[in-house]
Amino acid sequence: MTHTPVSTSLPVLDLAMLDGDEASAAAFRDALRAATHEVGFFYLVGHGIPDDVTARAFATAERFFALPAADKQGIEMRQSPHFRGYTRTGGELTGGQVDWREQIDIGAERDRVDDPGAPAYMRLEGPNLWPAAQPDLRAVFTDWEERCSAVARRLMASWAVALGSPADVFDGTFGDRPSTLIKLVRYPGREERGQGVGAHNDPGVLTLLMIEPGKGGLQVEHDGAWIDAPAVPGAFVVNIGELLEFATDGYLKATMHRVVSPPPGETRLSIPFFFNPALDSTVPRIDLPAELTDEARGVTQDPDNVISGTFGDNLLKARLRAHPDVAAVHHADLVRSGS
Repeated sequence: MTHTPVSTSLPVLDLAMLDGDEASAAAFRDALRAATHEVGFFYLVGHGIPDDVTARAFATAERFFALPAADKQGIEMRQSPHFRGYTRTGGELTGGQVDWREQIDIGAERDRVDDPGAPAYMRLEGPNLWPAAQPDLRAVFTDWEERCSAVARRLMASWAVALGSPADVFDGTFGDRPSTLIKLVRYPGREERGQGVGAHNDPGVLTLLMIEPGKGGLQVEHDGAWIDAPAVPGAFVVNIGELLEFATDGYLKATMHRVVSPPPGETRLSIPFFFNPALDSTVPRIDLPAELTDEARGVTQDPDNVISGTFGDNLLKARLRAHPDVAAVHHADLVRSGS
């Protein structure tokens, strides 16, 4: 389907260029490297996910949020030591401040780890909470996970080559147990607008965000200012997380971003997909070519947010801060120890 373009300040990249000749593929990789070095965000078209699949995902999300409160709260995240399930509006924090959104978190469907000697972050591995009142939600978003994972793996191979490494340099980090996460998010409108989700960097590697058509609200920090990143029909908004900054010694940039609440009478749906390493994997440090090394800025140093190369450390830290109610119920020992 042909889409009407939307004016944007972010680069627009076409993944279908990888299916052309070597010159086309090389041009895509160069654009990918430049976008994530200079901005850390871009739009991705040509990803191959059909419009009807995307429409089905949003329709399924809309039906979930329309369920009676009792059905949604029946799978509330406080029931899950793995931080899965439903969070009511105002139930998550970013930067210590309340985010004005409701959501359901759907991670990779796995058995829980019962080894008491396992690292604390392995507590995040486990099953999802699925709404009995909407049995199709599981099938729809299992399919979405598979499609988005395929797109993400193509991007990871492209970054590897663009950074002067073999295409498979990141493969062992993900293996057959990547830490995927899908959020279905609904932002209700409110008079004062304000924090839909507060300014933050993502703690992992790669995020593919699909925004409900026609909606704005996402803002990206660039050169000390906030630029708007409205929905582009059929396109993902893509950003990298702290681990790609870590892997490249700051050559690639994990960029702060936030969402402003819609105005009164409006809502905004979004479906972010996070593609991250296995919890116990350490991201390799990339040997950059000399011309790129000279432009590496070093990893961001924040004493309140120390970046670890092991994804599980980063994710556990982020989850404990974002959901203190879940942490208090299931992980009181970690809260006391300051983990």
